[in-house]
Amino acid sequence: MARLAKSHLPEFSVEVYQNEFLPEGGREVNAVVTVTATGGGTTGGMPLTAVGTADGGRPDAAVVLMVDCSGSMDYPSEKMRAARQATAAAIDTVRDGVSFAVVAGTHVAREIYPGNGGLAVADQFTRRDAKESLRRLTAGGGTAISSWLRLTDQLLHSQDVAIRHGILLTDGRNEHEKPATLLDTLGDLSGRFTCDCRGVGTDWEVEELTRISSAFLGSVDIVADPSGLEADFRSMMETAMGKEVADVGLRLWTPQNAEVVFLKQVAPTVEDLTARRTEAAPRTGDYPTGSWGDESRDYHLCVRVPSASVGDEMLAARVSLVLGQPDGGVSVLAQGLVRAVWTDDTAASTRINPQVAHYTGQAELAQMIKQGLEDRKAGNLDSATAKLGRAVQLANASGNENTAKLLAKVVDVVDAARGTVRIRPGVTEADEMTLETRSTKTVRVKK
Repeated sequence: MARLAKSHLPEFSVEVYQNEFLPEGGREVNAVVTVTATGGGTTGGMPLTAVGTADGGRPDAAVVLMVDCSGSMDYPSEKMRAARQATAAAIDTVRDGVSFAVVAGTHVAREIYPGNGGLAVADQFTRRDAKESLRRLTAGGGTAISSWLRLTDQLLHSQDVAIRHGILLTDGRNEHEKPATLLDTLGDLSGRFTCDCRGVGTDWEVEELTRISSAFLGSVDIVADPSGLEADFRSMMETAMGKEVADVGLRLWTPQNAEVVFLKQVAPTVEDLTARRTEAAPRTGDYPTGSWGDESRDYHLCVRVPSASVGDEMLAARVSLVLGQPDGGVSVLAQGLVRAVWTDDTAASTRINPQVAHYTGQAELAQMIKQGLEDRKAGNLDSATAKLGRAVQLANASGNENTAKLLAKVVDVVDAARGTVRIRPGVTEADEMTLETRSTKTVRVKK
């Protein structure tokens, strides 16, 4: 639970974009909710959580670096060498006052630094010692990611810190434990810390690593060439050091006989939060959003309300950003309202809100890429061509240039506007995995 003093908190705002008009008997209300955090405890652009401590010297943030040290990291040897350099760069980026540790992951997990079952507090001396300890990162053994995550959880909870973050690097599949073991671990630890995941090379499973990052509300990406690890790790750590408050919940109240059809984060990535609801009060549920710095995210909410007659109005949902307090209560950081108005004006009730339309397309884009690649692997080339063609069409229409470029490495684009494509022969595994890994990254709509 986050316990930062109010003076350290970012300022949160909530904006709701929707077409509130429904035809007579209409029941489904859609809205895009934009949540923005600004300001916070920043001094000269550096978050207070990253430069000092709260509550009289207590470190208020912690990070654990999990580095795959299985035998495959030595094939080629550049991977292990790049992993050490990247970890050193990340350690250099840890700010004074932040607690940290380094874990070597094989079929077991070992704490390489500080090595005492706890965390070290970053300063010039501990950073130097931590980088020296990286010599003990050597390749050998198998891969059991659950053990890495459980040790990381123990370390992150060994001190009373507000923000807990993990960074996980792997080059292979989780082959030395049963799939159910990993699923149980994700279920047990989900929400206890945030975790960013990186796959180096092309021998790891995109779906597996995506499942891990999703459980911990973190990011996932591919670093196909080990030489790119150092810059990526430094960037990841800089982002982690910018987090100012953790455990912010998105609270939804809906009226009697209404139900939440879905709640999805749709920017900067697509993440379905529907199943993560925890009941807070009658007709009220909380959805986790993880840690926040100065940033903005968009959420697509769909609520099914009781049908009504022309002229009726109702509050379809109340959206609040809440932060837990030590006494068990919550602080409301910001709030927005979702409305429903029934009308016989066909033009009004059939108009699709631009934000809702945009993110509906972005969600479909991610789905078409996933299904198209699956069909391609299965040899269903006609279906793959149709779905990846639709993905090209959606990327082109929404201005998602990054995804369009990745698609163009997998298909030959004949007509982007129409979605006419041909499956390219000889596509590299790295290009295919990059498209799959980054398929959920969206482009924001101009409001």
